[in-house]
Amino acid sequence: MTAMSTAAPTAATVASRPQRSRWSRALRFPETGAGLAIVAVLFVLGAFAPWIAPYGFDAQSSDSFAGVSASHLLGTDEFGRDVFTRVLFGIRQDVVVAGLAVPIGGSLGVALGLLCGSHRIVDAIVQRIFDVQLAFTALVLGVAVSATAVGPGMTAIVVTCVVVNVPLFGRLTRSAVQAQRSRDYVVAAEVVGASRGRVLLRHILPNALDTLIVQAALSLSTAVFIEGAMSFVGIGIRPPSPSLGSLLRTSVNFLDQNPWYALGPIIVVTALVLGFNLIADGLNRGLLRR
Repeated sequence: MTAMSTAAPTAATVASRPQRSRWSRALRFPETGAGLAIVAVLFVLGAFAPWIAPYGFDAQSSDSFAGVSASHLLGTDEFGRDVFTRVLFGIRQDVVVAGLAVPIGGSLGVALGLLCGSHRIVDAIVQRIFDVQLAFTALVLGVAVSATAVGPGMTAIVVTCVVVNVPLFGRLTRSAVQAQRSRDYVVAAEVVGASRGRVLLRHILPNALDTLIVQAALSLSTAVFIEGAMSFVGIGIRPPSPSLGSLLRTSVNFLDQNPWYALGPIIVVTALVLGFNLIADGLNRGLLRR
């Protein structure tokens, strides 16, 4: 018989196929594609706001409350500043918050979750801390952070988002450790002498990534809400720096003069939250549902 020229697939190759198949299926869902498109467009607008915006974000003029026109796509505010420009720079603030706070909070939560899943004493202490954190809403935590720690501003928003996300990722990781550590492949790794840290990082954590990625998409949506809420009540980003929440706050008194002063930020916030939720829904259907 003639020997076959094609080599047999390795075990690693076979094992990686289901993972690639799930990701391929998740990315093919219309929800995932639509969400990625919405978020990508808005993030590009925010990231390149200094080059896209037709005016400076704090450039004033005598043309207060100008209507929608070719030169002012969303009109102007009470100081004659271009609302479209300020919305673009407001998106930029949300890009910073989401891109900074969620990865930090997620990383801290995963690290604590791994510790909780492998140390009973640490688990008992950390879970009680998580209970206290989850007892407060994000806005109440934001008030506490801004009043007692860092004061109003971007730092307060980032710290609040981190604090909100740590217990979410921590409990998901802890549940994954508890569910996986009695599986045969974990027991086999321990039998051959793998250290506890190696078992957690190389064997258990990869099997929890799908759930954590879905949670990350939801947390990005929450970060947009937190920035908007904190800036709206005056403990987030302060004028003259624009943010979507602060724009909504100042526009409330001028709805009759220029309704687009409020509608512009509202549309962008809604689109960002919708985009992240669509991504989470598509990933959930593709990665977690069998």
